[in-house]
Amino acid sequence: MSAREDFIARFGGVFEHSAFIAERAYDRGLIFVPLTARGVHQAMVSVFREASQEERLAVLRAHPDLAGKLAIAGDLTEDSRQEQAGAGLDRLAPQEHARFTELNTAYTEKFGFPFIIAVKGLDKDDILSAFEARIGNSAEEEFETACAQVERIASLRLAALLPEG
Repeated sequence: MSAREDFIARFGGVFEHSAFIAERAYDRGLIFVPLTARGVHQAMVSVFREASQEERLAVLRAHPDLAGKLAIAGDLTEDSRQEQAGAGLDRLAPQEHARFTELNTAYTEKFGFPFIIAVKGLDKDDILSAFEARIGNSAEEEFETACAQVERIASLRLAALLPEG
């Protein structure tokens, strides 16, 4: 396996189902050895921010609903499963699950992508509060907020894989 293939295999999922970000960061010469969480994150974020509006929207749409159908079916990526479980979203009471489903549907209908939040350090009540507050945002505000959350999720995932640097 080449260094490029190894990098993409290792970091291609940092931005959910969006390996093109790792590929472009590597191909543009933005990746330096030794690899650090900070260095790889900066490289990948610059690629994400330079991506077209359509590509960034596709990254947002690659994220699963919180406590949604994929979680119930067990079809989340391992990172997403662990993140949602860490916030207690795998242990919702029926009425809590119904509220998440209602908010997921309303949010996706309004914005065209799922609600995205870096759940590490949050519990279900924190997440519900953010959900209820952010659903009132404008489309532009929410697109930028969701993109910032995607970058935070990537940072947290990289911190679990690499030294901080």
